[in-house]
Amino acid sequence: MPEKPVAIFATCLVDSLYPDIGMGMVRVLDRLGIPHTLPPAQTCCGQPAFNAGFRDDARAVGRAFVRAFRDCEAIVAPSGSCVAYVRSHLPHLLDGTPEHGEALGLAERTWEFSEYVVDVLHKPDLGARLESPLRVALHNGCHAMRFGGIERQPRILLENVRGLTLADFERSEECCGLGGLFSVKMPQISTAMMEDKIAALLASGVDVVLTGDAGCLMHLNGGLARAGHSLRVRHYAELLGEAL
Repeated sequence: MPEKPVAIFATCLVDSLYPDIGMGMVRVLDRLGIPHTLPPAQTCCGQPAFNAGFRDDARAVGRAFVRAFRDCEAIVAPSGSCVAYVRSHLPHLLDGTPEHGEALGLAERTWEFSEYVVDVLHKPDLGARLESPLRVALHNGCHAMRFGGIERQPRILLENVRGLTLADFERSEECCGLGGLFSVKMPQISTAMMEDKIAALLASGVDVVLTGDAGCLMHLNGGLARAGHSLRVRHYAELLGEAL
């Protein structure tokens, strides 16, 4: 049990477009008896500006991020991508600034949601149960999987949900085509990658696709909707929160 409330880093997409993801994460923390807080001064971590090459702008946002979370014992986010950025890039970006040392500390105290529950709280089984059986595919985002090593943690949580069956599918480790600004700068390649991913998911015959990053969710759901498919992608925090 943490001594201080866990700080929730909502991330831009969850705060602006998908608040139910954040609420799902809160329900899980509540069920586990973990006190939590939402630092009101939090901002974007700066990843979009960093990816676009605007390093000075990313640095300014990053310094604000550090100041917002500097007193927090543990920071938990429903995004492997944002967590990977805070760990892997933010300390280097802030090298030479007064916040550099604090950024190094935050990198060690920032966790992706499923990672925090499984590896820090050691709660692989939330006691979750679905009202109706559900066959599910799990899409791990690239940043979470390749930078953060977040792959087994969501699988462990989902394998312990009564009524849920995880299904394997082809191209499971391939990018969905979002890739941050990659989808904006190279839309043809991004769309082709998305279509390949969607074809593999449809072929698996699952009822729903789960992921840990709202960016992948938004990208794949856009493609599914435009193509007229009923299959949809959800964040696993939402489903876990509902199944408690």
